[in-house]
Amino acid sequence: MTDTIEPLFSPASIAIVGATNRPNSVGQAVMRNLIQGEFQGVLYPVHPKLKSIYGVKAYPNLTAIPDSIDLAVIIVKPEVVPDLLDEAKGKGVKGAVIITAGFKEIGGQGAELEDQIKAIAARNNIRLVGPNCLGIINTNKDVRMNASFARLMPRPGNIGFISQSGALCTSVLDYAAGRKIGFSKFISFGNKADVSEIDLLRYLGDDPETKVICMYLEDLSAGQEFIRVASEISWNKGKPILAVKSGTSSEGAKAAASHTGSLVGSDSAYDAIFLQSGIQRVEGINELFHYAMAFSRQPLPKGRRIAIVTNAGGPGIMATDAAIRHGLKLAAFTDETTAALKASLPPTANIHNPVDVIGDATHERYESALKTVMQDPNVDGAIVLLTPQAMTDILETAQIVPNVAKQTDKPILCSFMGIVDVSEGVAHLESNGIPNYVFPEAASRTMAAMVRFGERLNIGNRVPAGYAVRRDEVSRLINAKLNGNLSCYLPEREATELLNCYGLPLLTSRLVSDSTQIAAAMEAMRAPVAMKIVSKDIVHKVDAGGVKLNITDADQAKQAFEEIVANGLRFKADARIDGVLMQEMAGKGVEVIIGCARDSKFGPIVMFGLGGTLVEALKDVTFRLAPMYIASAENMIRSIKTFNILQGVRGNPPSDIDAIRECILRVSTLVADHPEISELDINPLIVYPEGKGAVVADCRIMLASKQA
Repeated sequence: MTDTIEPLFSPASIAIVGATNRPNSVGQAVMRNLIQGEFQGVLYPVHPKLKSIYGVKAYPNLTAIPDSIDLAVIIVKPEVVPDLLDEAKGKGVKGAVIITAGFKEIGGQGAELEDQIKAIAARNNIRLVGPNCLGIINTNKDVRMNASFARLMPRPGNIGFISQSGALCTSVLDYAAGRKIGFSKFISFGNKADVSEIDLLRYLGDDPETKVICMYLEDLSAGQEFIRVASEISWNKGKPILAVKSGTSSEGAKAAASHTGSLVGSDSAYDAIFLQSGIQRVEGINELFHYAMAFSRQPLPKGRRIAIVTNAGGPGIMATDAAIRHGLKLAAFTDETTAALKASLPPTANIHNPVDVIGDATHERYESALKTVMQDPNVDGAIVLLTPQAMTDILETAQIVPNVAKQTDKPILCSFMGIVDVSEGVAHLESNGIPNYVFPEAASRTMAAMVRFGERLNIGNRVPAGYAVRRDEVSRLINAKLNGNLSCYLPEREATELLNCYGLPLLTSRLVSDSTQIAAAMEAMRAPVAMKIVSKDIVHKVDAGGVKLNITDADQAKQAFEEIVANGLRFKADARIDGVLMQEMAGKGVEVIIGCARDSKFGPIVMFGLGGTLVEALKDVTFRLAPMYIASAENMIRSIKTFNILQGVRGNPPSDIDAIRECILRVSTLVADHPEISELDINPLIVYPEGKGAVVADCRIMLASKQA
């Protein structure tokens, strides 16, 4: 697939349709950038009246160009673009960058026009980037193509940058120039009428010049395909992907039938996609490039144990606090390391981690300390801090860091704190592949990001779960429940029929429609039992007073039956009550929730967290797209903030994590197999101590026709 978009990045010839000499115009900027960037191919400016542009012979149209064309950069009125694409076919054009705006982003006729150019391009086998984009930049020395209207050509580097926003790109390029950050490819893809972020990911994943991929996204084209491509790049190729996703505020879910429906928001699907793809999501552009500099210039740490070397106690504490906060550990030095530090540092120095070489430290003292800690087998990486004191030889200290780095396969990050005094030293660090951060917290946060990626590369169980299930039976049940309707709510009794077919652990239960059936039901079950109202019109049973617990005999059950029915009718006078579900009560355990809501674009999103009535108040939940790998389910369980409760606290035994994982995977399989399941809640799933399993204590399902 990547070969079809290669002409967009490495064309031998480019036609610039809309090139002009008019100052401050996009057509002039693109032409100037291609010339000043020293494009290594042939340029053909196209203008209906001008004879030459920037001294290069111009042509009135594409047909007039005597040679074949690889790439067309289009900067003309939107309504002209369809005819241009038809004309481009006759010149053998393989790719087009449509910088022109006025298409889908304005809606109405613009959207129709975009559909038209997409169809024409597909018919003519022309791959499109855009419309409404900044353009494409390739810094490869054999190409040197700046087919954009950015103000400058970035320096070469090994970071590939993809952005849906063209305006953001100009700011990023300016920021990168100031930080001396280089790019392999720089792509603004705009409306993605054809070439999408998935195509570009696949291309950069195969690009040997790109070591790190950075992305700014506003939406995704296809969640499951994105996961597949990004996972291949992250895990199989070991190439880091960093992403900023805008539009993080939750709009809330429209459905109210399940806790999952109310908790999943517009951003939950993206969190799930990034986690399952191995992508590191970052908060903004500054953090994006903090991470990118380290990933592109330093080896990954093999563990979480870091050393800190500083000439000031305060910054050392700041770096330590940030490191611990982000999941790193201070390395415990070996006796040999401690002895070597004691021998080479003054008595007032701190020879334990963080190592304080004292404010009057020369570069020799820094070098000795850094070499020593990097040789320690308990150290996985180091952060070097420097405050610009009068006695500090800043440049000389900067010069020793890359020298030490060459002797190790462990990462070194620096925080030469400040802007002016340390500028010469920082320039030397960064020109020699050592990332520097103005303040130590950023260095610690970045090291933690590197650790997370390294750990993800080694994650196991990236295989789908396989279970023997009764898929056809569920399909028949769903069709019968819907019975031609657009939607249908399944209360617990009916929902458990579906769960049973997929092997979820269920409690023994009986539905009683009148009090005469209670005695027989009690004999068929072990007391105590729970009693719950069964009504399609009452979704949240507790709110309606429709639940009674710890019922021990038939007389108590009859009284509970009458109260439950009366409470239900008081809650909703016209409620259709099918009866009361009598169910063996689950033994004491930890309550968790497993749920699912279906996203219109990405499909089923599975939720996990601590359950019970407080789930919406605590909101300690995590999401993944279904179907999922075994590793995804394992990570879901461990990623909630209250995981320590499942591990056992205050003398309680650890919970059966394996049972939770299996339940998550069975639910994931169920909702992936049956797109009619629009929402599902198992709340609570009672989890017993390790090795004792789990059981579904309550559940509900919403169905929606695939035509709804």
